[in-house]
Amino acid sequence: MKSSLANLNESQPVFGSLVGKSQAMQEVFALTRKVAQANVTVLLTGESGTGKELLARAIHNLSPRRDKPFLAVNCAALPDNLLESELFGHEKGAFTGAVSKRRGKFELAHQGTLFLDEIGDMSFEAQAKILRIIEEGRFEPIGSEKTIEVDNRIVAATNRNLVKEVEERRFRQDLYYRLNEFAVSLPPLREKKEDIPLLINHFIKEFNKELNKKVEGVSDVALNYLEKHNWPGNVRELRSVIKRAMVLIDGDVIWLEHLPFEIHLRSEEASKEEGEFLSLKENEKRHLSWILTRTKWNKTKAASLLAISRHRLDRKINLYNLKPTQ
Repeated sequence: MKSSLANLNESQPVFGSLVGKSQAMQEVFALTRKVAQANVTVLLTGESGTGKELLARAIHNLSPRRDKPFLAVNCAALPDNLLESELFGHEKGAFTGAVSKRRGKFELAHQGTLFLDEIGDMSFEAQAKILRIIEEGRFEPIGSEKTIEVDNRIVAATNRNLVKEVEERRFRQDLYYRLNEFAVSLPPLREKKEDIPLLINHFIKEFNKELNKKVEGVSDVALNYLEKHNWPGNVRELRSVIKRAMVLIDGDVIWLEHLPFEIHLRSEEASKEEGEFLSLKENEKRHLSWILTRTKWNKTKAASLLAISRHRLDRKINLYNLKPTQ
């Protein structure tokens, strides 16, 4: 059976490290080309796993600052004291553990781009300090009286609804307006499923090199399940699923059996939500096929999971004309 995807050597609509031919992504790419050239602060919004850091890098690489540093800070990963040290730097002895002087990301990204990821998770106090730097272009490292002047392009990102955060007084309104000079929203994968085959193809190329494989694509059945999946983890989740499958396989095609359990489960749930009501026999047939696939057609194991005898399983296999499918 041939794989569903186009030849891996065919050109794909790639924008930096982002891939997509959907209308939603083409609009994102068009906005990015325009804003990259303008010296404005950019706010990237979208669910976790949609590719906000990749888009931030694309903005930097297309900008006049492309030859200067691009630095990223995950604001949600550090407590306030460590975040301030990471961003502003500190003098030796400024606090317990400050055994040497350290330059902060604002200083290191001078004349370049500083990407502040998950900025919606910042404390009010940290937000005030960020606002001052953005507006005045200067700051003092922790424990220092020396003022450092910097020229940074700020790109911020969040998976939170900052308008709601402002209304509920968890995010500073003045900082929101300062960050939101130009906003770009990345759509979730479930809203651009026509990009799934392209993304799969892109990841197969990537992991063929990394894992020294020669995978050509995915089977029709596997692709159907992947397209039905709701992808709560977005593109990051899809990438992980493809990498896992390519670790498992020895051949050149990703089959249904190489996909994780949750892909099977959620794809079946999606079919029901779409109104695909099946007869009892059809449900049994699909369930038997799924169990046999998961057990790689080990009938003894399948019969045990189904709580039926091996003889009865053979009868049902013959009744439904089931065969190893890939």
